[in-house]
Amino acid sequence: MTYSAIDLIETKRDGGVLSSDAIGWLIAAYTDGSVADYQMSAMAMAILLNGMNNEELAAWTEAMLHSGEVMDFSDIAAAKIDKHSTGGVGDKISIPLVPMVAACGVLIPMISGRGLGHTGGTLDKLESIPGFTTSLDAYRFRTLLIEHGLVLAGASETMVPADRKLYALRDTTGTVPSIPLIASSIMSKKLAEGLDGLLLDVKTGSGASIKKLDQSRELAHTMVGIGAVHGVNTVAFITTMDQPLGHEVGNANEIRESIDVLRGHGPADVTELTMVFGETMLELAGIEGGRDRLDEAIQSGAALQKFIEVVEAHGGDPLVIDDPSLLAVAPREAVVVAPDSGYVTRCDALTIGTVATHLGAGRERKEDTIDPGVGITLKAKHGDTVHQGDPLAIVHYSDESKWEAQRGTLETAWSISDELTRSQDLIIERIDASAL
Repeated sequence: MTYSAIDLIETKRDGGVLSSDAIGWLIAAYTDGSVADYQMSAMAMAILLNGMNNEELAAWTEAMLHSGEVMDFSDIAAAKIDKHSTGGVGDKISIPLVPMVAACGVLIPMISGRGLGHTGGTLDKLESIPGFTTSLDAYRFRTLLIEHGLVLAGASETMVPADRKLYALRDTTGTVPSIPLIASSIMSKKLAEGLDGLLLDVKTGSGASIKKLDQSRELAHTMVGIGAVHGVNTVAFITTMDQPLGHEVGNANEIRESIDVLRGHGPADVTELTMVFGETMLELAGIEGGRDRLDEAIQSGAALQKFIEVVEAHGGDPLVIDDPSLLAVAPREAVVVAPDSGYVTRCDALTIGTVATHLGAGRERKEDTIDPGVGITLKAKHGDTVHQGDPLAIVHYSDESKWEAQRGTLETAWSISDELTRSQDLIIERIDASAL
């Protein structure tokens, strides 16, 4: 049956419910170009404002999932486990995590996303490695998984193509924080991978796409429920995103920090989340040993070697892993200094992520090109002691006019007080199928 895109938009705009058939038609028509970007933008905004009921969400996720090829790895004996984050500032966890877990014998068929709004994207970070390609067809995806136990790809023309189009559209139309659109985007990609288990990192706080804890909890429950319906054992962690993770915000600089984690000397917060998530992925795979196995993968060099192997398999230059100084660095540098002495009581993720985006580390328009060398290095975060004139951040940028427009905004990201305040716990809670 053929529907009218305008009629469907008006139905959802006015708080109505879309039938499964109508949703199936809409996603198929958008995928083949019959429904234009501007029409899907209007639908996305209507969904953001009015939400979806459970039946609509199930139909939307199914239509996204089946907009392209769905992979079947049931003939491969090893457990297939993946991880996904809802997006944060400085969130490079997937990059050191998955080589560590793959080095422990878990197969990871990862389909990741690009940056959304002020939050960074795994694909953009990986593509700051010269030559690294994340666009794979199903045959190449399967070949790399069998040969290396790990694939780091994006949605493609053949795998979840509807999400590939809609993901980029949401980034530039103010519709990123929609729980149904986030849940269906993530879960359609993950269900297309033929997984046995899935770990979800649901961010909450200033720098997250979803800023309120109750909404983050709703999103986590929604995705765990979708996983359960499809027979994929899914665990979600709600983690705080009030300040950036680690010390680096950008793309190439976050790859450098990820390499530090794989060498065993990364920032404490990034390392801790990586280890907790790694333990859970091993648990989902039925592999015992937990943190001890992960520590061994780092100490032996197996995790770093796995990353080098996979970078090369994706066409990337492995020399930049051995020598991260070869990665891009923007040519201009500025320093943000502390205006007062005292304790840092705020290092705002949203402000820092937004400034990085405006400087070129993210996209303001769908067609924008990422500048991989743009980045912000944090020298002081919540709880640190600073003296007046101490550096709070070092900024690498390419465009002087953009920096001058953002300098004042970035300076507002920190608060300094005479009294030390308690920081939010890194991990707030864990949700699995037993909580539904």
